[in-house]
Amino acid sequence: MRFKLALAALAVLSTAPGCVGKGKYNALAAEAENLDNRLKEEKLAREALEAKIKELEEQKAALEQDKEALATRLATSESRLTASAAERSALERKNEELKALNDELAKNTRRLAEAKEALEKRSAEYENLAQSLKQEISDGKIQLSELQGRMTVQLKDKILFASGSTRVGKEGQEALAKIADALKSVQGRIIRVEGHTDDVPTDKNGPFPSNWELSLARAMAVVRALQDAGVDPTVLSAAGYGQYQPIAANDSAENRSLNRRIEIVLAAKAGGR
Repeated sequence: MRFKLALAALAVLSTAPGCVGKGKYNALAAEAENLDNRLKEEKLAREALEAKIKELEEQKAALEQDKEALATRLATSESRLTASAAERSALERKNEELKALNDELAKNTRRLAEAKEALEKRSAEYENLAQSLKQEISDGKIQLSELQGRMTVQLKDKILFASGSTRVGKEGQEALAKIADALKSVQGRIIRVEGHTDDVPTDKNGPFPSNWELSLARAMAVVRALQDAGVDPTVLSAAGYGQYQPIAANDSAENRSLNRRIEIVLAAKAGGR
Protein backbone atom coordinates (compact mmCIF):
# COMPACT_ATOMS: atom_id res chain seq x y z
CA MET A 1 0.00 0.00 0.00
CA ARG A 2 2.88 2.40 0.86
CA PHE A 3 4.43 1.70 -2.50
CA LYS A 4 1.06 2.28 -4.22
CA LEU A 5 0.76 5.66 -2.46
CA ALA A 6 4.25 6.63 -3.61
CA LEU A 7 3.44 5.52 -7.19
CA ALA A 8 0.17 7.43 -7.10
CA ALA A 9 2.03 10.55 -5.98
CA LEU A 10 4.56 10.07 -8.77
CA ALA A 11 1.75 9.66 -11.31
CA VAL A 12 0.17 12.92 -10.21
CA LEU A 13 3.49 14.76 -10.28
CA SER A 14 4.42 13.39 -13.69
CA THR A 15 1.18 14.75 -15.22
CA ALA A 16 1.75 18.18 -13.72
CA PRO A 17 5.43 19.02 -14.39
CA GLY A 18 4.75 22.73 -14.23
CA CYS A 19 3.52 22.50 -10.66
CA VAL A 20 6.27 20.34 -9.16
CA GLY A 21 10.03 20.72 -9.26
CA LYS A 22 12.33 18.07 -10.57
CA GLY A 23 13.92 17.71 -7.12
CA LYS A 24 10.60 16.85 -5.51
CA TYR A 25 9.77 14.38 -8.31
CA ASN A 26 13.16 12.69 -7.88
CA ALA A 27 12.67 12.55 -4.10
CA LEU A 28 9.32 10.80 -4.52
CA ALA A 29 10.81 8.43 -7.11
CA ALA A 30 13.60 7.51 -4.69
CA GLU A 31 11.05 7.01 -1.93
CA ALA A 32 9.00 4.68 -4.14
CA GLU A 33 12.10 2.68 -5.03
CA ASN A 34 13.14 2.44 -1.33
CA LEU A 35 9.68 1.24 -0.31
CA ASP A 36 9.63 -1.33 -3.12
CA ASN A 37 13.06 -2.67 -2.15
CA ARG A 38 12.03 -2.81 1.51
CA LEU A 39 8.88 -4.76 0.66
CA LYS A 40 10.83 -7.23 -1.47
CA GLU A 41 13.45 -7.78 1.27
CA GLU A 42 10.82 -8.42 3.94
CA LYS A 43 8.89 -10.75 1.63
CA LEU A 44 12.04 -12.78 0.84
CA ALA A 45 12.97 -12.98 4.53
CA ARG A 46 9.51 -14.19 5.48
CA GLU A 47 9.45 -16.77 2.67
CA ALA A 48 12.86 -18.10 3.78
CA LEU A 49 11.67 -18.41 7.38
CA GLU A 50 8.47 -20.16 6.33
CA ALA A 51 10.50 -22.62 4.21
CA LYS A 52 12.78 -23.33 7.19
CA ILE A 53 9.78 -23.97 9.44
CA LYS A 54 8.28 -26.35 6.86
CA GLU A 55 11.58 -28.24 6.69
CA LEU A 56 11.74 -28.49 10.48
CA GLU A 57 8.15 -29.73 10.66
CA GLU A 58 8.96 -32.46 8.14
CA GLN A 59 12.02 -33.47 10.15
CA LYS A 60 9.90 -33.49 13.31
CA ALA A 61 7.32 -35.78 11.69
CA ALA A 62 10.07 -38.18 10.55
CA LEU A 63 11.60 -38.24 14.01
CA GLU A 64 8.17 -38.84 15.56
CA GLN A 65 7.79 -41.89 13.34
CA ASP A 66 11.28 -43.08 14.31
CA LYS A 67 10.43 -42.56 17.96
CA GLU A 68 7.23 -44.58 17.70
CA ALA A 69 9.02 -47.37 15.88
CA LEU A 70 11.78 -47.49 18.48
CA ALA A 71 9.27 -47.35 21.33
CA THR A 72 7.44 -50.33 19.84
CA ARG A 73 10.67 -52.24 19.49
CA LEU A 74 11.65 -51.36 23.04
CA ALA A 75 8.30 -52.51 24.43
CA THR A 76 8.57 -55.80 22.56
CA SER A 77 12.13 -56.32 23.79
CA GLU A 78 11.17 -55.56 27.37
CA SER A 79 8.24 -57.94 27.25
CA ARG A 80 10.57 -60.69 26.11
CA LEU A 81 13.33 -59.59 28.49
CA THR A 82 15.62 -59.12 25.50
CA ALA A 83 15.78 -55.34 25.39
CA SER A 84 19.26 -54.24 24.61
CA ALA A 85 21.16 -51.29 26.00
CA ALA A 86 22.01 -50.20 22.46
CA GLU A 87 18.36 -49.81 21.52
CA ARG A 88 17.69 -47.88 24.70
CA SER A 89 20.56 -45.51 23.92
CA ALA A 90 19.27 -45.07 20.37
CA LEU A 91 15.83 -44.17 21.63
CA GLU A 92 17.26 -41.73 24.14
CA ARG A 93 19.34 -40.07 21.41
CA LYS A 94 16.28 -39.82 19.19
CA ASN A 95 14.34 -38.28 22.04
CA GLU A 96 17.08 -35.69 22.56
CA GLU A 97 17.14 -34.90 18.83
CA LEU A 98 13.39 -34.53 18.81
CA LYS A 99 13.48 -32.21 21.82
CA ALA A 100 16.16 -30.03 20.19
CA LEU A 101 14.17 -29.93 16.97
CA ASN A 102 11.00 -28.97 18.82
CA ASP A 103 12.87 -26.15 20.57
CA GLU A 104 14.25 -24.84 17.28
CA LEU A 105 10.85 -25.09 15.62
CA ALA A 106 9.20 -23.17 18.49
CA LYS A 107 11.90 -20.49 18.34
CA ASN A 108 11.52 -19.99 14.59
CA THR A 109 7.74 -19.95 14.87
CA ARG A 110 7.96 -17.18 17.48
CA ARG A 111 10.40 -15.21 15.31
CA LEU A 112 8.07 -15.47 12.33
CA ALA A 113 5.06 -14.37 14.39
CA GLU A 114 6.99 -11.43 15.88
CA ALA A 115 8.27 -10.33 12.46
CA LYS A 116 4.78 -10.55 11.00
CA GLU A 117 3.29 -8.61 13.92
CA ALA A 118 5.94 -5.87 13.67
CA LEU A 119 5.47 -5.55 9.91
CA GLU A 120 1.69 -5.35 10.23
CA LYS A 121 1.96 -2.79 13.03
CA ARG A 122 4.30 -0.54 11.02
CA SER A 123 2.12 -0.85 7.93
CA ALA A 124 -1.02 -0.03 9.90
CA GLU A 125 0.59 3.06 11.49
CA TYR A 126 1.80 4.26 8.09
CA GLU A 127 -1.60 3.71 6.47
CA ASN A 128 -3.40 5.46 9.33
CA LEU A 129 -1.13 8.49 9.04
CA ALA A 130 -1.40 8.52 5.26
CA GLN A 131 -5.19 8.35 5.42
CA SER A 132 -5.39 11.09 8.07
CA LEU A 133 -3.15 13.40 6.01
CA LYS A 134 -4.48 12.35 2.60
CA GLN A 135 -5.62 15.84 1.56
CA GLU A 136 -2.43 17.57 2.73
CA ILE A 137 -0.29 14.97 0.92
CA SER A 138 -2.39 15.42 -2.23
CA ASP A 139 -2.00 19.22 -1.99
CA GLY A 140 1.79 18.85 -1.78
CA LYS A 141 1.96 20.40 1.71
CA ILE A 142 3.20 17.23 3.36
CA GLN A 143 5.34 14.28 2.33
CA LEU A 144 5.11 10.99 4.24
CA SER A 145 7.79 8.30 4.08
CA GLU A 146 8.85 5.16 5.95
CA LEU A 147 12.23 3.46 5.89
CA GLN A 148 13.52 0.74 8.24
CA GLY A 149 10.78 1.33 10.79
CA ARG A 150 11.27 5.13 10.90
CA MET A 151 8.34 7.24 9.67
CA THR A 152 8.89 10.84 8.64
CA VAL A 153 6.36 13.62 8.05
CA GLN A 154 8.06 16.37 6.06
CA LEU A 155 6.77 19.94 5.71
CA LYS A 156 8.31 22.82 3.76
CA ASP A 157 9.15 25.80 5.93
CA LYS A 158 7.05 28.20 3.82
CA ILE A 159 3.91 26.29 4.85
CA LEU A 160 4.73 26.89 8.51
CA PHE A 161 6.72 30.12 8.72
CA ALA A 162 7.03 33.49 7.05
CA SER A 163 10.54 34.33 5.79
CA GLY A 164 12.96 34.75 8.71
CA SER A 165 10.21 34.05 11.27
CA THR A 166 9.77 31.30 13.87
CA ARG A 167 6.08 32.00 14.43
CA VAL A 168 3.83 29.32 12.96
CA GLY A 169 1.33 30.93 10.57
CA LYS A 170 -2.35 30.12 10.10
CA GLU A 171 -1.79 27.60 7.30
CA GLY A 172 0.92 25.94 9.35
CA GLN A 173 -1.30 25.77 12.45
CA GLU A 174 -4.01 24.03 10.43
CA ALA A 175 -1.54 21.51 8.99
CA LEU A 176 -0.02 20.81 12.41
CA ALA A 177 -3.47 20.34 13.94
CA LYS A 178 -4.20 17.59 11.40
CA ILE A 179 -0.82 16.00 12.07
CA ALA A 180 -1.37 16.18 15.84
CA ASP A 181 -4.72 14.40 15.51
CA ALA A 182 -2.99 11.59 13.61
CA LEU A 183 -0.09 11.37 16.09
CA LYS A 184 -2.32 11.05 19.17
CA SER A 185 -3.11 7.43 18.27
CA VAL A 186 0.54 6.41 17.75
CA GLN A 187 1.86 4.20 20.55
CA GLY A 188 5.37 3.09 21.52
CA ARG A 189 7.22 5.79 19.57
CA ILE A 190 9.10 8.99 20.25
CA ILE A 191 8.31 12.03 18.12
CA ARG A 192 11.32 14.19 17.23
CA VAL A 193 10.84 17.46 15.37
CA GLU A 194 13.89 18.31 13.26
CA GLY A 195 14.55 21.75 11.78
CA HIS A 196 16.63 22.21 8.61
CA THR A 197 17.73 25.28 6.64
CA ASP A 198 19.50 26.06 3.38
CA ASP A 199 23.07 27.40 3.35
CA VAL A 200 22.15 31.10 3.14
CA PRO A 201 23.68 32.78 6.24
CA THR A 202 21.43 34.52 8.74
CA ASP A 203 21.87 38.16 9.72
CA LYS A 204 24.46 38.00 12.51
CA ASN A 205 22.92 41.11 14.04
CA GLY A 206 19.46 39.58 14.03
CA PRO A 207 17.87 37.24 16.60
CA PHE A 208 19.55 34.17 15.08
CA PRO A 209 23.36 34.38 14.78
CA SER A 210 23.45 31.28 12.55
CA ASN A 211 21.27 28.66 10.92
CA TRP A 212 21.80 26.45 13.97
CA GLU A 213 19.72 28.78 16.13
CA LEU A 214 17.11 29.37 13.40
CA SER A 215 16.54 25.67 12.71
CA LEU A 216 16.25 24.82 16.41
CA ALA A 217 13.90 27.72 17.14
CA ARG A 218 11.57 26.58 14.33
CA ALA A 219 11.67 22.97 15.53
CA MET A 220 10.76 24.11 19.06
CA ALA A 221 7.88 26.21 17.71
CA VAL A 222 6.46 23.11 16.01
CA VAL A 223 6.89 21.06 19.22
CA ARG A 224 4.93 23.66 21.16
CA ALA A 225 2.20 23.68 18.49
CA LEU A 226 1.90 19.87 18.65
CA GLN A 227 1.75 19.95 22.45
CA ASP A 228 -0.91 22.66 22.36
CA ALA A 229 -2.88 20.47 19.92
CA GLY A 230 -2.90 17.57 22.41
CA VAL A 231 0.19 15.45 21.62
CA ASP A 232 1.76 13.93 24.75
CA PRO A 233 4.75 16.19 25.58
CA THR A 234 6.67 13.30 27.16
CA VAL A 235 7.26 11.78 23.71
CA LEU A 236 8.17 15.09 22.02
CA SER A 237 11.64 16.51 21.41
CA ALA A 238 13.22 19.11 19.13
CA ALA A 239 16.50 19.23 17.21
CA GLY A 240 18.05 21.77 14.87
CA TYR A 241 20.49 20.71 12.15
CA GLY A 242 21.04 24.03 10.46
CA GLN A 243 22.23 23.65 6.88
CA TYR A 244 24.21 20.47 7.50
CA GLN A 245 21.77 17.75 6.46
CA PRO A 246 20.53 18.88 3.02
CA ILE A 247 18.40 16.67 0.79
CA ALA A 248 19.49 18.56 -2.34
CA ALA A 249 22.49 20.59 -3.42
CA ASN A 250 22.18 24.26 -2.44
CA ASP A 251 22.88 25.35 -6.01
CA SER A 252 19.51 26.80 -7.03
CA ALA A 253 16.50 28.53 -5.52
CA GLU A 254 14.42 25.40 -6.02
CA ASN A 255 16.93 23.14 -4.24
CA ARG A 256 17.40 25.59 -1.39
CA SER A 257 13.62 25.57 -0.96
CA LEU A 258 13.71 21.76 -0.63
CA ASN A 259 16.34 22.02 2.09
CA ARG A 260 14.33 24.52 4.14
CA ARG A 261 12.02 22.06 5.89
CA ILE A 262 10.66 20.62 9.10
CA GLU A 263 10.71 16.84 9.56
CA ILE A 264 8.59 15.12 12.22
CA VAL A 265 10.28 11.77 12.83
CA LEU A 266 8.54 8.82 14.52
CA ALA A 267 11.03 6.27 15.86
CA ALA A 268 10.71 3.31 18.22
CA LYS A 269 11.27 4.01 21.90
CA ALA A 270 14.45 2.61 23.42
CA GLY A 271 13.92 -1.03 24.26
CA GLY A 272 10.87 -1.28 21.97
CA ARG A 273 10.52 -3.22 18.76
